[in-house]
Amino acid sequence: MTSIDVAHFKEVLGHYATGLVVIAATTTDGPAGFTCQSFGSLSLEPALVTFAASTQGHSWGLVRQSENVGISILGADQEPLARRFATSGVDKFDGSPWEKAPDGSPLLDGAIAHLEGRMSVVTTHGDHDVAVVAVSYVYARSGHPLIYFRGGFGELA
Repeated sequence: MTSIDVAHFKEVLGHYATGLVVIAATTTDGPAGFTCQSFGSLSLEPALVTFAASTQGHSWGLVRQSENVGISILGADQEPLARRFATSGVDKFDGSPWEKAPDGSPLLDGAIAHLEGRMSVVTTHGDHDVAVVAVSYVYARSGHPLIYFRGGFGELA
């Protein structure tokens, strides 16, 4: 197998613009969540989405213990939330208004879309876990997405 320089690999992958979501769940200690850029649709029938999270991520470790997850697709004006939920060691939900989805998962106010579903499969690949979520609730409103490109935040022009 060819060895690839990790820093260069990360730089090259940064050329792919992604949207940003917050993956969240209700835990015994309250809500937990994290910013995620590795998110996408997987299937229309059945309705499935997927996301990837660092196997070592503290918040992912908490979320992974829950059956259901809420997914908030962040809008262009929500960069502070994306940064907050990407930070370790802080109460991410303190001062971040949210509501409960039908099955109780946290959904962030102001997001341009929400999904909720049950984590049906989680597998480990390299240094990340990949989760498949069977979607049971969806909601969308108008707005522009927050994107991540070449190590920085932006919005579609």
